[in-house]
Amino acid sequence: MADLLIELFSEEIPARMQSRAREDLKKLVTDGLVEAGLTYASAGAFSTPRRLTLAIEGLSAHSPTTREERKGPRTDAPEAALLGFLRSTGLTKDQLQARDDKKGQVWFATLEKPGRPAAEIVAEVLETTIRNFPWPKSMRWGAGNLRWVRPLHSILCLLTDEAGAQVVPLTVEGIASSNQTRGHRFLSPEPFTVTGFDDYAAKLRRAHVILDASEREAAIRQQADNIAFARGWEIVADAGLLTEVAGLVEWPVPLMGVIEDRFLDLPPEVLQTSMKEHQKFFSARNPKTGRIEGFVTVANIETPDDGATILAGNQRVLAARLSDAAFFYENDLREAKAGMGHWAEGLKSVTFHNKLGSQSDRIARIAALAREIAPLVGADADEAGEAATLAKLDLRSSMVGEFPELQGIMGRYYIAAAGKPQAVADAARDHYSPLGPSDDVPTAPVSVAVALADKIDTLTGFWAIDEKPTGSKDPFALRRAALGVIRLVLGTGVRVGLIGLLSNALTQLYVLARERNAFASLPDYSKLASSDVVEVIFAEQFDFATPPENVFWLQIGSKKALRAKAQLSTWLALSSPVYPLGERVTDLLSFLHDRLKVYLRDQGIRHDIIDAVLAQPGNDDLVLVVNRATALNDMLKTEDGRNLTQGLKRAGNILAQAEEKDGVEYSFGADEKFAETDQERALFAALDTAEPAIRQATKAEDFPAAMSAIAALRAPIDAFFEAVQVNSDNQILRRNRLNLLSRIREAGRQIADFTKIEG
Repeated sequence: MADLLIELFSEEIPARMQSRAREDLKKLVTDGLVEAGLTYASAGAFSTPRRLTLAIEGLSAHSPTTREERKGPRTDAPEAALLGFLRSTGLTKDQLQARDDKKGQVWFATLEKPGRPAAEIVAEVLETTIRNFPWPKSMRWGAGNLRWVRPLHSILCLLTDEAGAQVVPLTVEGIASSNQTRGHRFLSPEPFTVTGFDDYAAKLRRAHVILDASEREAAIRQQADNIAFARGWEIVADAGLLTEVAGLVEWPVPLMGVIEDRFLDLPPEVLQTSMKEHQKFFSARNPKTGRIEGFVTVANIETPDDGATILAGNQRVLAARLSDAAFFYENDLREAKAGMGHWAEGLKSVTFHNKLGSQSDRIARIAALAREIAPLVGADADEAGEAATLAKLDLRSSMVGEFPELQGIMGRYYIAAAGKPQAVADAARDHYSPLGPSDDVPTAPVSVAVALADKIDTLTGFWAIDEKPTGSKDPFALRRAALGVIRLVLGTGVRVGLIGLLSNALTQLYVLARERNAFASLPDYSKLASSDVVEVIFAEQFDFATPPENVFWLQIGSKKALRAKAQLSTWLALSSPVYPLGERVTDLLSFLHDRLKVYLRDQGIRHDIIDAVLAQPGNDDLVLVVNRATALNDMLKTEDGRNLTQGLKRAGNILAQAEEKDGVEYSFGADEKFAETDQERALFAALDTAEPAIRQATKAEDFPAAMSAIAALRAPIDAFFEAVQVNSDNQILRRNRLNLLSRIREAGRQIADFTKIEG
């Protein structure tokens, strides 16, 4: 057994690429070695800005000799078939053997592949890996054809066993392998030789290089926390920035600086974002004031003046950056206090999507939806509408133009500066949430109303123009929007019928589209004679399923002309084949259900249980769906629940077969007077008790109680099937028993469609 050490030494590798590169190097080399017949005990990959390293322990010294028998053509086959077989095996005819087979004599070839030394295999695998390394971006340099993320300088490749270390001979584009590497670019630039991984790691540390990225992260975190603590400050945690900075330095030296007083009144998010994006600084917060008052920069070098010169240079650059931020912020505040009308006007020329209009159009739709949702979530409709109207205006601000990731956050500051209620200002910050599965869900009523309206408008808009996710492609993040709707509804317990919301959102979208003449090819039914204006009257409510020819008319006075014309125009447009509203709503609700299945699966609820619940009425109320699914899931974890499910499914299957055979529906008329056995009478009695209990519990949405009530049917159902023949020769008994099974089926249907439950 031997140990293998590989180092690929280059110019600085971008920090964002290092983690993936470590894993790629490990996978490509180990897969190649195993495919060639070598085995190994363990492997570890490491990276610094200038090197990728792979250490493999317990590598076998040789690949094994292999022997393979290959069957060829019959001995009396045409000569061409034999020649083809010989070419594929690399043998001659006298090396073949003729053996008896079921169809006569057949040629067999024995192929023996001798084992090879590990060094030979390593050289081949490593060269292939280097030449085909999957960098996201790569470059060529000099006169060679090799591509690498940055110019590759050296290759270290050592095999170490009991006899000592040997260099694996390898040359790639003029770069020959060796046992040499270099330390820190400035602190220890001279080359040195190594004999194995332990020697390599120890000498690198003495040469001011910490090989392990996680160790560099820990060192940065600890030293930064220590120097912040010494000043009474605390470092604002940022895992992504920590990983990035650890990929920028080989010998981290954290240094602390102070932000000038003139910048301390900037919002903390502005300070953090500016320092992170431009300077890769960590923010330091003063817990006494709650303000960001300092920063930590991580140098890659130790200096005689303990970093004073580095800090001074960084302070000058930071002052320039924050001066720009302060300028943007002050200008934005003036616009905000003036009412933000200029921003609102500017959004009219900002296209959201060429088929969905401008950002201004979208804001109008979201505001209307937010007003509709507000009463459902306990928010004031006027506040929700105002919040939706203002929430996206910061997209035209200078600060968001510089730092797009601050959208919404800056809106909160600007809306508050304009003197609006705090709930309206908070909605600007919160309405984008939740952005991902770990993001917090807003709970303030106005924020929830605007956040729901924003995500529903996104979904309905792209559904209306047939831009749905396909496979792994989701360019408009519609799956994320759907998950956001689900988490908002479930996280706040909002009882909302999604069918109504989706229908209204699509209606508004279409009306606005017609106003922009997006559907100019349709007849314009809104141009009615002013003296002969009519109003569409529906039987009960605005029913999109009713075709236009079934609408009856009533002449009305001209004072209702505007509303009548709008209703008529909308109605006829939405009823046209160009815009099948019902199909889109159904399809979009199905999409939301699919995302709900994924979400609940992560909560431990099986997909078939969710399907069983979604088959029930009210499946557009996600809170109701989840409550049902949770109670059913808990019941099915018990033995009684599982056995009851089998009984309900058996009753449903027998009934379905009989109804298909007889061409009738057995759903009424079970009479206890026709019961012949005690088991039948016991089942009648159990159903008489369970049915009203289930009905009352489901009406009250007390699903655990409903599950308990139906669980009481388990024993009577089991006893019934054991003792009673349903399909009796006596047709009166048969019909009565089938109708009794119908009562069982209907009892189950009050809770879920048990036929969809697997197993």
